[in-house]
Amino acid sequence: MTTNKTPEFATVDPFGGMRGESPAEVQNLVAGNWVAAERTRDDLPDPMSGDAFISVPDTQDIAPFVESLATCPKTGLHNPLKNTHRYVHLGRVCARAAALLAEDDVEAYFTKLIQRVMPKSWQQCLNEVVVTRVFLENFAGDGVRFLARGFSNPGDTTGQESRGYRWPYGPVAVIAPFNFPLEIPALQALGALFMGNRPLVKVDSKVSVVFEQFLRLLIHSGLSRDDIDLIHCRGERMGELLDAAADRVRMIQFTGSSHIAEVIANKVNGAVRLEDAGFDWKIIGPDFDAQWADYVAWQADEDAYNATGQKCSAQSILFVHDNWSGALLPKLKDLASRRKLDDLSIGPVLSWNNEQIEGHIKAVLEVPGAELLFGGSALGNHSIPTCYGAYEPTAIRVPLAAVRDEHFDLLTTELFGPFQIICTYGDEDIDSLLSILERISHHLTAAVVSADPVFQNRILASTVNGTTYCGMRARTTGAPQNHWFGPSGDPRAAGIGTPEAIISTWSGHREIIMDQGALPDDWQVPALK
Repeated sequence: MTTNKTPEFATVDPFGGMRGESPAEVQNLVAGNWVAAERTRDDLPDPMSGDAFISVPDTQDIAPFVESLATCPKTGLHNPLKNTHRYVHLGRVCARAAALLAEDDVEAYFTKLIQRVMPKSWQQCLNEVVVTRVFLENFAGDGVRFLARGFSNPGDTTGQESRGYRWPYGPVAVIAPFNFPLEIPALQALGALFMGNRPLVKVDSKVSVVFEQFLRLLIHSGLSRDDIDLIHCRGERMGELLDAAADRVRMIQFTGSSHIAEVIANKVNGAVRLEDAGFDWKIIGPDFDAQWADYVAWQADEDAYNATGQKCSAQSILFVHDNWSGALLPKLKDLASRRKLDDLSIGPVLSWNNEQIEGHIKAVLEVPGAELLFGGSALGNHSIPTCYGAYEPTAIRVPLAAVRDEHFDLLTTELFGPFQIICTYGDEDIDSLLSILERISHHLTAAVVSADPVFQNRILASTVNGTTYCGMRARTTGAPQNHWFGPSGDPRAAGIGTPEAIISTWSGHREIIMDQGALPDDWQVPALK
């Protein structure tokens, strides 16, 4: 549903107020106060037109945020022994916020707001709002309280008992990317709050207006302004803040570039939880089934090119068994050709420009045996600013041996846009294929498209991706409110969406051993030697 009604808690009108002479004004939240910008960014144009767009703070003074972090102790805003009423209170906040997001006007408001800053189809934007709403519904009522469930074990004597608790870190930070402006920062910031932490949130400034508006909705729903800080700033300024707060911020959850993830990890001596880039793979198994061909092709197109390929779970490389290649590859080309800028089934690329995209495509096509299957050209007839990319959905077929051998680094470089590598393979190539998967450095999502349990097990047993879909309907992209979403194979891996993800990412284990009761009958002061 499309609407022009602005909810009463919203300060931005994405249906008309983000263009022309009155750009949307975004604010910081620090120490319980909304703070207007003293200086704003001038390099954030409308991604569809290049016009003046949003007025986002270019925050210079980080001292108030450093001081605000210090207001939260290591024991958190609450924990199982302190301020336990807050578990119930946050459950009620979730219930109220979920009810608001279920209203047609509010749902349409956030859907449009997402689409304005991260242009993708209405359905893709709507899905993000729905995932966030269902997440809130999942933790409404007693949902937050149950996250803090611990355990006890009897001790050696009467009165002795060990108790295990989930304990907050205290002052923490959430750093979120541009591709999911609502879902990622909302789910991670709320997870931090649920477990008793006080988060400082920084979202990519191109899209940070979305989380700012969602935070206003949470405050409208009962969240205290003092529970969370929000900063809009450049990445280097956030780095300076982390340096200045090194003795205060206890943990950082980062979603985004693997390079930046390592920089942050080194900066804070490993006190991180990471959901960084994924060069995500899909394998189409040998058990060809003609009745599934259209579906498998459709899902592959969705995984590679929805949101213009700008999903951390996007299909980066597709391994197609020879039994499927004749039927599948032409269908992929046909499906990709249907994507148009008019309905935003293809749109701007916000982290690569056309020059960079063209350079990568050219380098891949220079690999011996490489073949352009479709795409390969910039979009025409548009007003997307040149700081962003505008490219056709593109696929390049390369020999499996090229990925396995000297071109591995190039062919497993993630182009965060509408681009994928396609390899065909035969039964004799399974070991080579598995050796490629072993070498890939990041293990976020993957898919095994097969109904053969022997083949499924062979692949699953030899890989480590944290979120792996398996079966004839397997995909690489999915909604993380109904299952764990996050990488594996790295002890710093963050999860998102489920109780297990929140517990492991946003709390640590604390053991308290109660030892009380009567004086032991056989106790005496040990004799001195």
